[in-house]
Amino acid sequence: MAARDEDGEDGARAVRKVSYSIPCASAFRDRVAALAERRGVNVGDVARSVILTLPAALIDGFPDPGEPARDDRETVILKSGPSAGKPWKRKPRLQARLPKGHQVVRLRKALGLALALDAGELTLSLDDAKRPARAEAEAALREEADRLRAMVRTLAFDALPDGVRTRDEALFVLGFAPGARPAGDLIKARYRMLAAVLHPDSGLGDNARMAQLNAAMSFLRRAP
Repeated sequence: MAARDEDGEDGARAVRKVSYSIPCASAFRDRVAALAERRGVNVGDVARSVILTLPAALIDGFPDPGEPARDDRETVILKSGPSAGKPWKRKPRLQARLPKGHQVVRLRKALGLALALDAGELTLSLDDAKRPARAEAEAALREEADRLRAMVRTLAFDALPDGVRTRDEALFVLGFAPGARPAGDLIKARYRMLAAVLHPDSGLGDNARMAQLNAAMSFLRRAP
């Protein structure tokens, strides 16, 4: 890892950062530098935003933009030493200040991801991170729905073998006690509630129960 120690500006409490030298193609370097300038940040900020936002596995799986080709070199003027003032050809590179512990290849991949996202070549959704939790919640809802269906089937009246023939049988189908004298509005409300559950299209009822519910309602309408 090509990195150089630099002291933090806030003393002992500051996170120690190092200066990373990231070899890369000239075109890649120029695109990253242009992106950082447009965003009003430095190269380290671009890399850090990707590293802090995206999973490490996604960054590691991104293709490495790679080191520069053999004939891709930049010319710099040496500033010190016996050769000070002379031109020197070296690999193009980006400089980034970040906390210790990063690998140059991962930083280069993170910068490549930043370029791909900026160019619209990749799109990310925050919902992706919520998919496992959402799938778990949906599974819990399905389980609860199955449990409620089982309860409805257990608690719903058993279809009378000979159909609805008496007032007490009609009251039984509608969930009233034998001999009860419920008001007409209450009978209608009970019918609507049970019909919503026992209708075959509800997924909980069946034709036999719905037919007897209709028969019970008709019987009570006719009864004095």
